[in-house]
Amino acid sequence: MLVEDVWQDFGTRLARLINEGHAELIAKHPGRFGAFATLPADGPDEALAEVAYALDELGLDGVVLTSNVLGRYFGDPSLEPVLAELARRAVPVFVHPEDCPHIDVLGFGRPSSIVEFPFDTARTITNALYTGVFQRHPGLRLILAHCGGALPTLGWRIGEHTVMGRGPEDADIDPAHVTEVLRGLYYETALAGSRNSLLPTLEVTSADHILFGTDWPAAPEPTVVRNIENLTGFDGFTKDELRGVERDNALSLFPRFG
Repeated sequence: MLVEDVWQDFGTRLARLINEGHAELIAKHPGRFGAFATLPADGPDEALAEVAYALDELGLDGVVLTSNVLGRYFGDPSLEPVLAELARRAVPVFVHPEDCPHIDVLGFGRPSSIVEFPFDTARTITNALYTGVFQRHPGLRLILAHCGGALPTLGWRIGEHTVMGRGPEDADIDPAHVTEVLRGLYYETALAGSRNSLLPTLEVTSADHILFGTDWPAAPEPTVVRNIENLTGFDGFTKDELRGVERDNALSLFPRFG
């Protein structure tokens, strides 16, 4: 057997295995667990087939995408069919960062989660804005990991550059469009429960678009505990707003848990 034969369609088969495993767990504990569908990176046709199977047949609750897929960011034509379908379905899409294609140079040999992950989230959403993704697909319901990484802090700057100068192939967007898109995104608090992350996030959106997250088990338990303590001790939320972050805001996206 050739090596190519072993690896052919490996991503598609692995995604199917993961999604069916999630569905089995949910079936055993329907009120306790939910799951985002994993999609293969083998191509748009394979990804679309898995979207249909995972959502329509398995009944999973949403889809997870990485900030780039083998170096291709939101706005790349290869990702357009998947984004269009997810927007048509208005399904929650969790966006988690991935190493950028140049991580060997930019990472300095350190864990990507220090700064490169937050940068890559900002990179893919910025590219989506400037390539008109949200104009073409206003139904996208994106949840950004880590409160969007560097995105909220750069929000005004990203918008202002739409009038300072865009690329020759960029969409016709303006600061108001950037503001509207950033306001409509959802932001989760994994490793982002401190004032450093929450204050910029509340500058681009409202408290009802912030969701609780932990980053466990990727982050060790002591770090998770400190992050939760930062979140619950944050004085920028009212009691009702904190209750929304902890649970109620997520119910608007996942009503079956209500």
